[in-house]
Amino acid sequence: MGIIVIWIAINAIGSSRISSNYHVKAFCNNPLITEKKIALTFDDGPSSYTLEVLALLKKYNAKATFFCIGKNIKAHPEIVKQIIAEGHLIGNHSYSHSKFFDFYNAEMIAEEIRKTDRLLEKLTSKKINFFRPPYGVTTPSIRRALQATGHKVIGWNIRSLDGGTKNKDLIFNRIIKRISPGGIVLLHDTAPHSVFVLEQFLQFLQENNYTVISIEELLNLKAYEN
Repeated sequence: MGIIVIWIAINAIGSSRISSNYHVKAFCNNPLITEKKIALTFDDGPSSYTLEVLALLKKYNAKATFFCIGKNIKAHPEIVKQIIAEGHLIGNHSYSHSKFFDFYNAEMIAEEIRKTDRLLEKLTSKKINFFRPPYGVTTPSIRRALQATGHKVIGWNIRSLDGGTKNKDLIFNRIIKRISPGGIVLLHDTAPHSVFVLEQFLQFLQENNYTVISIEELLNLKAYEN
């Protein structure tokens, strides 16, 4: 009985921590980078707040990767076009971002990924290579789905938790305590408090001589295939 409990605990922790590489290989940072360079990523858009995020990124001359939900791409294709036009990267974040995504079988997950890819490929004219699983949870079914679709999983090592709290000071302090060269920051482009923290954070990076670079440059991976 004790062995079963331990196995369940290990499996739960491994599945919920994207950096564990328990089920799939996830690229969460680049420890080889020693210069003050980090990458910014945004989940769950596009939304009306994405426009405010884009304005701030332009103001501070920073590039980011947006992991978009398929149903939101369908609702806001013009915002996705703007993301691309302004030199940012796009990744796949499933079609529905369902609370039950972790319980889907491999065929359902693969279809969610492909459905979102089809929407993005109409806007980019390129094959999407990057995928970020909803909630950062991985499972054997997600592994099997990715074996079929061929996507690379992009994680993070600096999680802001702005999706779970609106406390701006808590979010900001959490990020700056964890910032280090080669890191990948996770934020969301779906709420006003996240936009507020983003400007604070971009100011902090500027004042501390950090440079925001793309995920492609940070990880030496290609976001698209022609």
